[in-house]
Amino acid sequence: MTEAMTGLFIMLLLSFMRVPIALAMGLVGFAGLWWMRGLGPSMASATTVVYETGFNYVLSVVPLFILMGNFVTKAGMSKELYRAAYTFVGHLRGGLAMATIMACAGFGAICGSSIATAATMTKVAYPSMRDHGYSDRLAAGAIAAGGTLGILIPPSTILVIYGLMTETNIGKLFAAGILPGILATILLCVAVQFITWRDPKAGPPAERFSWRERMVAFKEVWAVAALFVIVMGGIYGGVFTATEGAGIGAFGAFCFALARRVLSVKGIYDILMESARTTGMLFMILVGALVFANFVNFTTMPNDLKNFVAQYQIHPMAVMAAICIIYVLLGTAMEELSMILLTVPVFFPLVTHLGFDPVYFGIIIVVVVEIGLISPPVGMNMFVVRSLLPNVSTSTIFRGVTPFVVADCVRLGILVAFPAISLWLPSQLKL
Repeated sequence: MTEAMTGLFIMLLLSFMRVPIALAMGLVGFAGLWWMRGLGPSMASATTVVYETGFNYVLSVVPLFILMGNFVTKAGMSKELYRAAYTFVGHLRGGLAMATIMACAGFGAICGSSIATAATMTKVAYPSMRDHGYSDRLAAGAIAAGGTLGILIPPSTILVIYGLMTETNIGKLFAAGILPGILATILLCVAVQFITWRDPKAGPPAERFSWRERMVAFKEVWAVAALFVIVMGGIYGGVFTATEGAGIGAFGAFCFALARRVLSVKGIYDILMESARTTGMLFMILVGALVFANFVNFTTMPNDLKNFVAQYQIHPMAVMAAICIIYVLLGTAMEELSMILLTVPVFFPLVTHLGFDPVYFGIIIVVVVEIGLISPPVGMNMFVVRSLLPNVSTSTIFRGVTPFVVADCVRLGILVAFPAISLWLPSQLKL
């Protein structure tokens, strides 16, 4: 266990020294194995990880879902989602902020990326909230918090990578994210109501739409609904695998964008390049994390944690609560993918030993990561919003997300206390 803790400390130290997290994990993992097993085994392990990661067919689901999200963004589907939600709840106090959260949930269902969801909805929703007199604090906070739904509501890139690392059924993970995602949307809207209750001027009501206008706006989101039903319905129905579903989703999004005449040769090139850059970044982090995970597995740390819990007869729920606290603390200083890849090799053997369902633990991890995405000082979603809204100060965004962080902590407590919320839907599917 000493070796693993030393390696973890060095890796975090390198990260705080601005060494890229992928390089920090890879270097520490390689050096740790060299120290414990010798140069030959360390080089063989690193080479195997790079080769198998690059040629892993199942991992092709990651770039395909990323490509689907980029085509969806280009097709302008996010505007239709926001418009539909706006017509239903925009007349309420704080309604535009709630419409933003609902649109983020819908966009997350066809995107799978938190950062992409936050960036897209900043461009779509912020101008409308600004024109209606919303405070920057509420507008930026709602966008940053709503963007986190992109990694929980399926398809989720984070859930795919977790499933591959732990050999957990990706279809079940996707199904498990649906009810917690709905719960998250409701609680975030409750947070909006709380903010506007305390300060009615922060989110004044907008105009009320007729039911005819609402139905027209609702019909415009058919493309989003069709894409979600085709991809998720095919996976859950056993028609195709998650990887094949990602390919069909990417092709479907391409067809929708093509039909709307928003694609040019340069536009397609830009989408492919952006998808390639994002995929390359994710795979670099994944390779570094797997090298580090091999080092951790060669140490006694996983068994030592099991023995510690058994020796002191610590209640499993107390262990889960401690793990959640650790994740929240890590989330204030690390981005989500690195945090998951770094910690899963350490905690996963422990939680499965205690009898927790791997699907349930995957959802808990993602929920805690969502809290980290909007927690100072390194909440990635906050900095995405800040980069797109240069006139809004960082401190304003920090204050804006605070009520939403509280709402997410409440959701985390509910999911930890009631695992059935995450596990009921997967149990009904024959996957």
